[in-house]
Amino acid sequence: MAGEGADLKLGYIGIGLMGEPMTLRLLQAGRDVVVWNRSRDKLRAVVQAGAQEASSAADLASRCDIVMMCLTDTKAVEHVVFGEDGIAGAARSGGILLDFSSMDPNSTRRFAARLRETTGMGWIDAPVSGGVPGAREGSLAIMAGGEADEIERVRPVIALMAHRFTHMGPSGAGQTTKLCNQVIVGCQLAAIAEAIRLAEGAGVDAAKLPEALKGGFADSIPLQLFAPRMAARSFEPPLGAIHTMLKDLDNAGEAARQAGAPLPMASTARELLRQMAARGQSDACATALVQLYDSIQP
Repeated sequence: MAGEGADLKLGYIGIGLMGEPMTLRLLQAGRDVVVWNRSRDKLRAVVQAGAQEASSAADLASRCDIVMMCLTDTKAVEHVVFGEDGIAGAARSGGILLDFSSMDPNSTRRFAARLRETTGMGWIDAPVSGGVPGAREGSLAIMAGGEADEIERVRPVIALMAHRFTHMGPSGAGQTTKLCNQVIVGCQLAAIAEAIRLAEGAGVDAAKLPEALKGGFADSIPLQLFAPRMAARSFEPPLGAIHTMLKDLDNAGEAARQAGAPLPMASTARELLRQMAARGQSDACATALVQLYDSIQP
């Protein structure tokens, strides 16, 4: 059944690692979804599942009450929203742009104000946590910034894709919360890689760490997801690219500078990831960070 809010016309822009499974969940729930992506070949699975392809971002916006979007970075968001044939050119007044992308809070606030002023369309920044597995299972955690009435309007749609949807405050608050999330996850990536190498160096079966530590104070979703991949040196399919985590930690660093907040641990994780990028592994799964530890001599 389509459920509450079934009369709202939905669109999704950015059919990538996250966008594809999120769109498929909407379709499986019986919702009609219009889709657009800069690379048309990535639309194949969702179109085969029943999605309708739009000719441009503007075409999609003209047909939808809620436009969802999950793009790579700030530059991509600005182009798709305000560029040629972009969302702003055909946005519905009273419609809502629900942005699942991760970018810096200041740009989000600026873009949201511009879109509302020029078109009457609202903007909710709603970055996600849970990765591709969470998108497939509908167990994502989504943190949102925006107007309370608009948050409630999209809640029934979000419920089809996520287990948790928290209104954190005004525009930009969702992005700031995501940066807090990435600070924690980025530090865990580095710590788990260290633990894997310690176990291996001491002759302990590192593959058993998730089982041994499950339920204890060191247990976490990242430990259960990341440690087996690191122990096996098996990084496919990717859970998230190094360049994506690095981008988020760079944004966290700037937000921390503006807030006067110290980030010593996250700064260390960021520099380790930057070394991976310098080695040509920017597109690798973030769990490949353990390979950097393989090359470090104590």
